[in-house]
Amino acid sequence: MDDDSPLGLLFGLLLFPALLAVPAWLIALIVKLGSVAMPGRRPDWRLDLMRWSAWMAGWAALVLYLLGAGAVAISVHESSSGADSTPAHECRDDFPPGVLVGQSGSFLPLRFDCVLADGSTRPSSPGYFWINLLVLALGLAAVALGVLARTWADRPEPRVPITDPGSGDGPRPV
Repeated sequence: MDDDSPLGLLFGLLLFPALLAVPAWLIALIVKLGSVAMPGRRPDWRLDLMRWSAWMAGWAALVLYLLGAGAVAISVHESSSGADSTPAHECRDDFPPGVLVGQSGSFLPLRFDCVLADGSTRPSSPGYFWINLLVLALGLAAVALGVLARTWADRPEPRVPITDPGSGDGPRPV
């Protein structure tokens, strides 16, 4: 990956709005959960909460991916510009001199790897594994919740039979 790639620049710039989105997401989560816990909620609150949860899981996956992609973009930029930048600082601590020949970054899956003299690569941080895993889990949760909400919304409502109020045979209208 080049240092001046447009994708790297885009992810580097999107890192800052993603950082601002995290507190906004947490505030929205707290407010929504508070509204569900309080009395006087809407009759269809379960379906509404399921749809909202699907959207929030999707947004969380997107924001987490942008945070990880921004971290990769910054690592690539730092390791390919300026004096004393290559090999990357993330890789220097783990390998003796002469073994490390470079680094490589990837946006799908997110990773920043140290390239060794024998051609093999080692991850610079275990954090990228966990970010990728969480993005995948949140994305799958968003899809599952969306499908479940759609299935739940298409369910027919149970109907209560209406009988003559004076007959005493069944429920009376309120």
